[in-house]
Amino acid sequence: MKIHEVVPGLATLLSTPALASGHEQHHAAQNVSLDWHAPAQSFVSNLTTAINGSGIYGFIFNSSQGPLDTYNWCNMPHVNSQTYVRPSQEYKLEYVEVIHRHHKRTPYASNTFPEEGCAWNCSDEGLFFGGKPLNPYGNNSAATYWSVYTTDSNPYPPVGFNGTCQFPQITRGGLDDSHQHGVDLKAVYGDMLGFLPSDYDPTSISYRVTNNVITSQVASMLIAGMYPSQKNCDTPLLIQPDSIDSLEPNYPCTAATALFSGYGPGSTSPSWTQHLNASAGLFARLDSLSGVNPNSTDWHKSWDHYFDNLSARLCHDKPLPCNIVNTTNCVSMAEAEEVFRLGQYEYSFIYRDSPQSLPASVASYGIFVAELAQNLRHAMGEGAPSTGDCKVKYRHNVAHDGSISRLLSILQLERMVWPGMGAEVVFELYSKAGVYFLRVLWGGRVLRSSHPAFGQMDMVPVAQFLAYIDGLVGVKARKVPELCQTPRCERTGEGCA
Repeated sequence: MKIHEVVPGLATLLSTPALASGHEQHHAAQNVSLDWHAPAQSFVSNLTTAINGSGIYGFIFNSSQGPLDTYNWCNMPHVNSQTYVRPSQEYKLEYVEVIHRHHKRTPYASNTFPEEGCAWNCSDEGLFFGGKPLNPYGNNSAATYWSVYTTDSNPYPPVGFNGTCQFPQITRGGLDDSHQHGVDLKAVYGDMLGFLPSDYDPTSISYRVTNNVITSQVASMLIAGMYPSQKNCDTPLLIQPDSIDSLEPNYPCTAATALFSGYGPGSTSPSWTQHLNASAGLFARLDSLSGVNPNSTDWHKSWDHYFDNLSARLCHDKPLPCNIVNTTNCVSMAEAEEVFRLGQYEYSFIYRDSPQSLPASVASYGIFVAELAQNLRHAMGEGAPSTGDCKVKYRHNVAHDGSISRLLSILQLERMVWPGMGAEVVFELYSKAGVYFLRVLWGGRVLRSSHPAFGQMDMVPVAQFLAYIDGLVGVKARKVPELCQTPRCERTGEGCA
């Protein structure tokens, strides 16, 4: 299944002509809907298919290699020179902002079984940590990296897998995928379009990561893929304080948390619990095999934990797990595929199918989209940028599935899927005859939105997009603090009428 077939197009595109005047753009922008618009129905969002279907819709779960436009959980499609479609030469590229999920990794420790029957070793890579005097330079530092080990003098076994990995960490395969991602982006925006400088220039290009170290692991390889001359060279990564990070996101937003938990994982709403009840037999089967406590809320409020555990194995050519006592009692491929179908169903529901998905995502990811809007404005000569040097024309953000999912929710993606490893959204700002337009790419192809003002997001008048973002979150995210406040009726337990 090709990713652009997973996200098919709308029949109705923008009613505003591509060659709109500034006045026409402003008039159209005033009428942009701020409502949730239902996504198209698909096999991913169909509970019957999730429970009783077979396979996983042609998606790839066992290799980083595959057709460049096919959904691949291990290594999602992204901008590359073989599939990139150049706009008409009438349009001039002015600014690019990229955001993508980190590349493939070991599972989180919380997603490993109480006892794992195999080891997971990462001795084929080093995770480098250290410090170095700058501004001015001083004494040199050693290039130090973590080397995980255990000893029989420590009576406690590690949680989950034995071996030499951190849980999580980007694996050797994920590092290589990150490097290739950088190579592919430079091939398009540098070699093909001549937009990026041939040599790394920190006044033109910036990279940003979250406070989770796996994003920095990806960035270090991706940058070397884009600019080989930066190998072993000092390269800054922008990062916000952990307590207010808008990219992950990690800023306080109790209202969004309450919204998500009111209809999604942890909810008692029938619209959420129906798929958990329908898959109770699979939960029981996997619990008995893995040793997971059947009463563990974290493991049973969604399929996230089992999904991460099983998909990480397959992406790294590891066998599906077996019971550590009866090693002939193993998870079958059909059972793993059902877990993957259920996980896809959940993400579609959490971030698009539920009408509450838009306000929950707007509150919890509103600051990032406001920063994006400010960067677009600056590129058009209006005000200062939200981050980095004033001359920056390419911004690159390495984030997480929760980041990408919230962004796709706000963009009202026509058909939602769980953003896999390396899943990418690109915002391209173009000018034509003094008028600005926005093209949005998802998986290297033009994104298709359910929003009637956007449709296929190919040369959308940027005023329409900015009016939408400003209407939702306010210029410079001024509305977000209020959006994130939990209503008093919920704080006091009185209930909201």
